[in-house]
Amino acid sequence: MRQILISGVIGLFLSLVGTPLLIKLLASRGYGQFIRDDGPQNHHSKRGTPTMGGIAFILATLLAYVLTKLVTGAPPSFSGVLVLFLFAGMGLVGFLDDYIKIVKQRSLGLRAKAKMAGQLIVGIAFAALALSFENARELTPASTKLSFTQDFGWALPPVLFVVWALFMILAMSNGVNLTDGLDGLATGASVMVFGAYVFICVWEYQESCAHIATAGPGCYEVRDPLDLAVVAAALMGACFGFLWWNTSPAKIFMGDTGSLALGGALAGLAICSRTELLLAILGGLFVLITMSVVIQVGSFRLTGKRVFKMAPLQHHFELKGWSEVLVVVRFWIIQGMCAIVGVGIFYAGWAASK
Repeated sequence: MRQILISGVIGLFLSLVGTPLLIKLLASRGYGQFIRDDGPQNHHSKRGTPTMGGIAFILATLLAYVLTKLVTGAPPSFSGVLVLFLFAGMGLVGFLDDYIKIVKQRSLGLRAKAKMAGQLIVGIAFAALALSFENARELTPASTKLSFTQDFGWALPPVLFVVWALFMILAMSNGVNLTDGLDGLATGASVMVFGAYVFICVWEYQESCAHIATAGPGCYEVRDPLDLAVVAAALMGACFGFLWWNTSPAKIFMGDTGSLALGGALAGLAICSRTELLLAILGGLFVLITMSVVIQVGSFRLTGKRVFKMAPLQHHFELKGWSEVLVVVRFWIIQGMCAIVGVGIFYAGWAASK
């Protein structure tokens, strides 16, 4: 358990002190945010704020994991490394997107096909590797069964599992990307979900079927739950440190570099901890904001009318007269409730199996 505390503290410290250094570097190179003209007008004051801030918490998380292993002497696990691979790989796709926006001054960044191709390559590699590396109990980092609080139902064919994993990765990475429209909103929401996963993975470790003394009804067949908690703690600490600089008025934005990485990490943790469908509740704010875009686009195409003043949902409330800080705090409250409900359902699932 000492690993979890160490990784969280190191991630927090590195992000807290590393982000201002990144701000100075990006500002000196003129790597500022490009603001689209079709967004809320009050956002134009943010033009030029350094972006690609996701670099800070990506590096902080990776270093926190490595340093934790060096300090404690604990070996890395395949599950933990795979989640970090997905996290960093999606971050790289986002970095290329951000870089093109800034250097070529093209507001949409990577072409849609190129961006999708990058996400698919990283996602397919993760899904394929997650079905490999069996341990002594013949468990792989991922399971081909669907999961809620544990695995259930029939096993999917490997090809269908890859499709399912890709759907989760793309949905969450784009969900976080859509949420990242106001200062600190996506960062603070992510902290809460990663915190929930620290609890879930610690609980899975304590109630693991691998522990003969505690094995019984309701035990968890998860390959590396303790190391997944270490990864989640590093992510939580790194995002928390970044939030100091990203909260309103933001000194730096995470950009697609950060939002795609965070979405990938959330999907990876859900897949490897066997809580895939539960993620829709734990990350309820991301789902809500994504659905607002789906509803807006669907309504306009079918009826020619818009349901919201603007999508994603946070901009609708801005145009209704809410201040940016008010929207962020209230949306954080919604996300906090989602995380609490998700953890409660997870615990209830365990209690019901006893």
